[in-house]
Amino acid sequence: MTQPQGYLALVLHAHLPFVRHPEHEAFLEEDWLFEAITECYLPLLEVFAGWERDGVPWKLAMSVTPTLAAMFQDELLKQRYVRHIEGLIALAEKELARTAGQPEFHRLAQMYHHRFLEARRLFVDKYQMDLVGAFRAFQDAGKLEIVASAATHGYLPLMHPNRTAVRAQVDVGVEAYRRAFGRDPSGFWLPECGYSPPDDELLAACGIRWFIAETHALLHARPRPRYGVYAPIRCPFSGVAVFGRDPESSKQVWSAAEGYPGDWDYREFYRDIGYDLDYEYVRPWLKGGVRSHTGIKYYRITGPTDDKQPYNPERAREKAAVHAGNFMFNREKQVEYWRSRMDRPPIVVAPYDAELFGHWWFEGPLWLDFLVRKIAFDQRTIALTTPSEYLEMFPLAQTAQPSMSSWGHMGYSEVWLNGANDWIYRHLHAAAERMEALASAQRNPSPLVHRALNQAAREVLLAQSSDWAFIMTTGTTVDYAVRRTKAHLGRFHRLFDQIQAGAVDAAWLEAVERKDNLFPWLDYRVYAPGDGRAPTAAAPWSAPTPAWAQPPS
Repeated sequence: MTQPQGYLALVLHAHLPFVRHPEHEAFLEEDWLFEAITECYLPLLEVFAGWERDGVPWKLAMSVTPTLAAMFQDELLKQRYVRHIEGLIALAEKELARTAGQPEFHRLAQMYHHRFLEARRLFVDKYQMDLVGAFRAFQDAGKLEIVASAATHGYLPLMHPNRTAVRAQVDVGVEAYRRAFGRDPSGFWLPECGYSPPDDELLAACGIRWFIAETHALLHARPRPRYGVYAPIRCPFSGVAVFGRDPESSKQVWSAAEGYPGDWDYREFYRDIGYDLDYEYVRPWLKGGVRSHTGIKYYRITGPTDDKQPYNPERAREKAAVHAGNFMFNREKQVEYWRSRMDRPPIVVAPYDAELFGHWWFEGPLWLDFLVRKIAFDQRTIALTTPSEYLEMFPLAQTAQPSMSSWGHMGYSEVWLNGANDWIYRHLHAAAERMEALASAQRNPSPLVHRALNQAAREVLLAQSSDWAFIMTTGTTVDYAVRRTKAHLGRFHRLFDQIQAGAVDAAWLEAVERKDNLFPWLDYRVYAPGDGRAPTAAAPWSAPTPAWAQPPS
């Protein structure tokens, strides 16, 4: 297609918090990763492969956060995923027998049995248990732009009392990207789209050219951008480009009331045999004996009541095609409207959590497949692009200062700072200040102390994950989020005290290193002051370790 009137940038944000528990034979929260591999990441890879096989011209941007990439590459988690999917194959085989006399459910049991067998084949045989390499291959082919992100998805606007902590999240995230994908990143996904000036200057220092911000970051920018969110702006001091999220395309996919995933023909996420069937029947597949999702779901959304009808894959497939056509039509009309009012083709930026596609919205990968094929072959108004490619075509942009923003509820920070989670921040700030003080004071540590310093930095980063505060707000697995926050801070303070006393417990350190093994290449000096400021004042250095932060040996 030549000379489109405008462009569509689809951006998928693939992220999960670092969950790895070698101290347990099986751990419920590790299923977050395993479910996403089966229902989201493998299906997306197969959609990409189908486009390549069929000669579909496509472009897509996608973040793979450092924590997710690390879990993809972790040998323990890889082996546990194989065990997980083989368990689901066995469960599906049991379901084939149970539903033999129920035709409407039996064919769904056959569908799941095939999907689980295929997931194992793809993961083990096709991709050789290397999902980082699988995504990297599409980037190397010039079709997928993989975007960097912060080290542990820390919510940067609430880390600003310690700028070094923000810089460490960015620097470690960029280095993790280089190690995983073998190149320097061009774009950066700010966790939760959380932007606060002057974070763009830290991105620029790492060679980042652009990031995506929430709609009002641009609409409230100074001066107000002439083209709203349909062209990037450039930050005044760093020159980093900022793309704004398009609210119309977001609403069509995200809205619980009006978005496509809520259609009554789509699969109902919340009706799973892990809850529906007799406890003793499903108990062998429940970690810790706790009822949970197995991934086998037999019902469609049907309507707003608890009355649910059996899922019909053919009807769902037809609806996904209709919704893809509707989404494309709406983007065409947007582009036609804005093109007549701009001096360049507009860009519609549509970012979504990748896990929506296949996990929460079972038909999401199918919808995406239909959409890209329709854009490629059924119209001539819009073309797919990535933010980097758009900047190469149209490098000039209005200079404006974006406003503080996030894509959380109400658009600012209240999801991550409220009565359910506000207690964590004084401890996170104190730990970051102590870590900066350690990095300033420890110039030539012994090998053992060097390891302890690196682990201390690792624990601070893990404690800063925005996922823990988010979970405390939403009320799901709150106990786990609280335990993780306290555990990482507790281990940090114990390391801090041992380093200060010159008495590092080597055996305990080794155990902690095995448990929290994220970023084995991490160097604590990332926390050393590097912007001309004086080292952190002495107050946090002498602050006592909180009583709850004393972990068991």
